[in-house]
Amino acid sequence: MEMKDDHVEMDEHEASNKPHKPHNVRIVLAVSLLLTIVALSIIWIIPALS
Repeated sequence: MEMKDDHVEMDEHEASNKPHKPHNVRIVLAVSLLLTIVALSIIWIIPALS
């Protein structure tokens, strides 16, 4: 980021608001969804067996 006259100049990477590692977010969401499905299935299946 540089000051030029009365304004600030920055490149595309500095100006973007994207996370640096978007794949980590996908992995966390996928694992959380999978664990939730497994936990709810266990809670539902175990009482149904008895």
